[in-house]
Amino acid sequence: MTEYAASPVTVQKALRSLAREGLVESRPGVGSFVRAARTLRPQDYGWQTAALRTPRIELPPLSAAMRTAPPEAQALHSGYPDPDLLPGRLVRTALVRAARGTAATSRPPSAGLPDLRSWFATELAGSTPAGVAAPTAQDVLVVPGSQSGLTSVFRALVPPAGPLLIESPTYWGAILAARQSGVRLVPVPSDAHGPDPAELDRCFRETGARAFYAQPNYANPTGSQWSAGRADAVLDVVREHGAFLVEDDWAHDLGIDTRPRPVAAHDDAGHVVHVRSLTKSMSPAVRIGAVIARGPARDRILADRSAESMYVSGLLQQAALEVLSDPGWTTHLRRLRTQLHDRRDLLVDSIREHAPSLRVDHVPRGGLHLWARLPDHTDTQRLVRDCEAAGTYVAAGDEWFPAEPSGPFLRLNFSGPHPAGFAAAARTIETAIAAQS
Repeated sequence: MTEYAASPVTVQKALRSLAREGLVESRPGVGSFVRAARTLRPQDYGWQTAALRTPRIELPPLSAAMRTAPPEAQALHSGYPDPDLLPGRLVRTALVRAARGTAATSRPPSAGLPDLRSWFATELAGSTPAGVAAPTAQDVLVVPGSQSGLTSVFRALVPPAGPLLIESPTYWGAILAARQSGVRLVPVPSDAHGPDPAELDRCFRETGARAFYAQPNYANPTGSQWSAGRADAVLDVVREHGAFLVEDDWAHDLGIDTRPRPVAAHDDAGHVVHVRSLTKSMSPAVRIGAVIARGPARDRILADRSAESMYVSGLLQQAALEVLSDPGWTTHLRRLRTQLHDRRDLLVDSIREHAPSLRVDHVPRGGLHLWARLPDHTDTQRLVRDCEAAGTYVAAGDEWFPAEPSGPFLRLNFSGPHPAGFAAAARTIETAIAAQS
């Protein structure tokens, strides 16, 4: 038998690894020894029960969409695209450049870097028709991702315990942000075409609400996109009630068959508060977004943001600006559009062929997700567990409803890893459905 001697460097690395795990201890000048096993007594935190009392706000547990799936699993539950769809080289290069400049050691303005604010304003201005005053950099506030921005918007626009109209179903993170803000949610039914303006008008009249949260472009989870006529009708209702429309344009860069049509581009009276994010199209590590608002509403939102975090990392802002200014950004968006188209169609075809019990009534024209109806009386939580045990992660649709769900649904992400496994994942879902028959 051949014997191999480990090098001193290898031995030292192994000892350091064992020490980090608490299995050995090093005694300088003596040597390394196996750490004696110690019996740890249970920690008693009972005193905190009296100190904390009842929670100020009851918040739901972490979303199922945030579960971490093992690398070999078929992950259809996440709200983020596969890293292969993101501009990794651009982001890494931009972070290096930003770290070499003054952004690495200086404090940025509370509202954000002027050049980045100008970029957001210019992009929205590109959709603004003639006769409507376009937004300016002064109207833009840079935020650390849209989730944080939504929390500040809700706190600024809605009084404590006041009503906030919200699409149903809608983004679970917006529901979480509203509850964290302490406002009262009033669901407004929405379908593949968006909310019914007449129903929205009724909700405003009955509740006295002064704000409505919606996703007019590629809504999460339904994938709906408002028509131009529907957007005008909704904006008319909002104006009539002297209210705000909080427009979450989370998927602005994720159009597939159509282009986004921001409602804010048709408003210059300050009724629309526009929330924009780069997280899904650039990188989850570059949590940069923007809130575009006008008048006193903008000042209130800025005051809340300043109290919350003072400012957004200048390093991340500069890195985002570097990516957006690179010609490769436009190339990335064109490629992303094609990739999302192919993955969406592949998942739709896989469901129709291998999971006929799932019903996809609306094929989204953008975004990252399919909204699929399960058979009536399906136990969605059991189905999620059964699929996970078989290596397929899915997200039950319950948490996308601000009140009771209107039925059993799944939200399925077609931008995740391993698209070649979509057919097998669909078969797994169908098997889990059949097991409940």
